Amino acid sequence: MLQLSFALSRYVLLRKRILASCKRPAAFMSTLLINKPQYAWLKDLGLKEENEGVYNGIWGGRGEIVTTYCPANHEPIATVRQANLEDYEETIKKAKEAWKIWADVPAPKRGEIVRQIGDALRKKIKILGSLVSLEMGKIFVEGVGEVQEYVDVCDYAVGLSRMIGGPVLPSERPGHALIEQWNPVGLVGIITAFNFPVAVYGWNNAIAMICGNACLWKGAPTTSLISVAVTKIVAKVLEDNKVPGAICSLICGGADIGTAMARDERVDLLSFTGSTKVGKQVALMVQERFGRSLLELGGNNAIVVFEDADLNLVIPSALFAAVGTAGQRCTTARRLFLHESIHDEVVEKLAKAYAQICIGDPLDSTTLYGPLHTKQAVMMFLDAVEQAEQQGGSVVYGGKVLNRPGNYVEPTIVTDLPHNASIVHTETFAPILYVLKFKTEEEVFAWNNEVKQGLSSSIFTKDLGRIFRWLGPKGSDCGVVNVNIPTSGAEIGGAFGGEKHTGGGRESGSDSWKLYMRRSTCTINYSKDLPLAQGIKFQ
Repeated sequence: MLQLSFALSRYVLLRKRILASCKRPAAFMSTLLINKPQYAWLKDLGLKEENEGVYNGIWGGRGEIVTTYCPANHEPIATVRQANLEDYEETIKKAKEAWKIWADVPAPKRGEIVRQIGDALRKKIKILGSLVSLEMGKIFVEGVGEVQEYVDVCDYAVGLSRMIGGPVLPSERPGHALIEQWNPVGLVGIITAFNFPVAVYGWNNAIAMICGNACLWKGAPTTSLISVAVTKIVAKVLEDNKVPGAICSLICGGADIGTAMARDERVDLLSFTGSTKVGKQVALMVQERFGRSLLELGGNNAIVVFEDADLNLVIPSALFAAVGTAGQRCTTARRLFLHESIHDEVVEKLAKAYAQICIGDPLDSTTLYGPLHTKQAVMMFLDAVEQAEQQGGSVVYGGKVLNRPGNYVEPTIVTDLPHNASIVHTETFAPILYVLKFKTEEEVFAWNNEVKQGLSSSIFTKDLGRIFRWLGPKGSDCGVVNVNIPTSGAEIGGAFGGEKHTGGGRESGSDSWKLYMRRSTCTINYSKDLPLAQGIKFQ
């Protein structure tokens, strides 16, 4: 009886799905952007009206259908069928099996396959960059630049595949060798955010792959089409090389999938990029099982401008850092500290620069500033502006929602707030720049460090001593510490990440590869004697 009841409920659910899918084309499918002639290029990325959001060597998905929308006009682009927990279980098993094969492939050969992934991305760089603009909302040059980051880190990883390894250390015992052996951790879970839907996956994926790991990717639900398009490119390279596609598995989904990844002991390393609030929850879930996590969380980044600064560098740097990607980078400048002697001059020049920003369609080559990603982001923007004014701030530029379709707001400058105002210490993912006065080097260095996050920072000065104090133990406490350049725009050759509530993780260059591997210290006795360390005699 129970089996019959279960079978009947399955039938009813299936019937509802079939009826719903029958209704969709007439009422909905014709309105999708993918069906309009000007967006025909989306099909060159292998996208269609309804896309499968699970890849583990084969495409599938049995979960909810999600529609993604263009932030510039609120129009639906296409749909993605997400994963359910059955899909998750099936995919993680296939990824673990694929790892057994991938781990046996020599690292330089793994690097060769990653090189091919980079080349495949190069061939699609403009249309993939266009998809980033369409679905995320960043301007076209930034969309292409994001794909370029993935390409660059592939190039970097190819060389790294012939260099990873540990030292041979001198042993105190005769006839003994002491070495460090590095091995892949196994399965790397990668959860990425909406604001860099290609690059952050690329940083993790390329390095994890050459280290010998399999990857399981969950992108943001609002940028699911990008996740699908990127995975199609990567999957073809894997399949052409006759290695399991599940090495780079994809599982589109919501919080239930993210929670499953965080709690799953089969995920040997979980790389999470997102808000500090959610990152803390993820970290606790991973720590409960004594797992490894790599956290790239929020940033409340500051630019500090001294009286000797070159203002010809300051104005364009502050503009790009505060307004680029409509203020939705984790490295966006949210605080601008100006020496009191130049405060008014810089604010006036910066406001004039803001007035010249070309706001428009992200796919238009003349546009420098596009929409926020969601309607919720617009509401957060308005709430932050209101709080700033209530706390004594003066809006000297912007502060309003633009009267046009899409999620457009004015880039905003706020002055007259104290450095420790609660809104100044709150990261708002929007183009709001708080301009603050300071008098001395000592106080402004302390103010830079007083927020909870520690991602990016920059000073503008010609004083060599001050520069090295800024870089030193009593200077900036951030993971990215710049001089005479913006807070945004990190290169892939350096390790990227931050301190404190930013999470402490490091991705991309330098020795970040070590996070994707486990280390063993190995002592090998090739003599006929058995001397013990520290000269101990045990006989």
